[in-house]
Parts: sequence; C-alpha cells; structure tokens
Amino acid sequence: MSVKATLVEGKATPRGRFPHIKRAGDFLFVSGTSSRRPDNSFDGVSVDAMGATDLDIRAQTRAVIENIADILRVEGAALGDLVEVGAFLINMNDFKGYNEVYAEYFDVDGPTRTTVAVHQLPHPHLLIEIKAVAYKPLR
Repeated sequence: MSVKATLVEGKATPRGRFPHIKRAGDFLFVSGTSSRRPDNSFDGVSVDAMGATDLDIRAQTRAVIENIADILRVEGAALGDLVEVGAFLINMNDFKGYNEVYAEYFDVDGPTRTTVAVHQLPHPHLLIEIKAVAYKPLR
C-alpha cells in the first residue's frame, strides 16, 4: 500500500506537525481545515474601526469547503470523491447557515457527514473546522 503525506503549497501552513492530506492506498485523509488563508487571516471575519468583530458562518463554511477542494486537487481528487465529512462547529446556532452552504456543494449522494459542537477551535475567529476522507484510486 502506498502512503504519502503532503503539505500543499499555497495553503495556510498547519499549526502543528501534520500534513494537509495523507494518501493511504486509494483513500485520502484531509486534516481538519479552516477558513484560514496563507497570510493567517480568515475568510468570514471582519473587524470594524471600533474593533467590533463580525464572524460569518456562511463565508467560513464556503472557504473551508473550497480549501478542502484545493487540497484534494493535489492528489487528482475533487469534492465528488469525498466519502466522509466531519464538521466541528463552535455553536449549534450556526448549524442552519452551515447547512445551507453545505447544500450548495453536496446532496444526498454526497459524503456521509457528522456535525458536532465543540468548546473551541485553535483561533477565536474560527466558527467551523472540517476534516474529510476521499476515495480516489491510484492510477
């Protein structure tokens, strides 16, 4: 079985010693992914002149899914190859917005999904993190 770990160029560097994606045979495992950009800013976060912070679950969810799509691409895979998704929300009151954006990408033929609420994520501006498993046979 072929096993390969990859850090994806052009994506935010993981905040720990782990890869963005790991291939194990025909399966791809995507590490927990957020809306963090390579410059360490975040999609779905705005701060006004007075310092008030607005966090947007829809924008963050969209950015996370797009980041996962970019990560999968390095292995020749796409969102359609996902078989399982695990989503972590800081607040279940965000479930509706997250679910609406998720439905723009996936339907009942998409990956299985588990969504849970967690106490916190690695940065106070993060509302969501998603990890995923894809099936993409080696050529």
